[in-house]
Amino acid sequence: MASVLLRSVGSRYVTQVTTEHHAFVADEPRPEGDDLGPDPYELLLGALGSCTSMTLLMYARRHGWPLEEVQIELTHGREHVSDSEGWDDQGSLMEVIHRRIHLTGPLTEEQRSRLLEIAQKCPVHRTLAAAPRVLDELA
Repeated sequence: MASVLLRSVGSRYVTQVTTEHHAFVADEPRPEGDDLGPDPYELLLGALGSCTSMTLLMYARRHGWPLEEVQIELTHGREHVSDSEGWDDQGSLMEVIHRRIHLTGPLTEEQRSRLLEIAQKCPVHRTLAAAPRVLDELA
């Protein structure tokens, strides 16, 4: 089970993020914040991208495939549902993450296709796809 402690520090939006072995700050970009660290959506995209990269590297190494490097570009935005096939509620916006995966190494097309399938199985991707409930309580 992952656990993270966050604490607001300073007079604006700087937030100290502490895990079991690491600490860093998150912040809002200027002009609202001081831009001292990644914003919350950058952290979310970083979590998905790093998990995807690690998953692909583990899978390729386990199978002895010549995957040399993984590079992932991620963007987050909101798109009109009418722009997406298969959605009934055409008037609203939906959250969309675009993930572009670059694989470096002498891989076959079959290996590349399989790695694209494996990307969808990374734990963070599966968590996001499951639309988890967030349970809040005041301490």
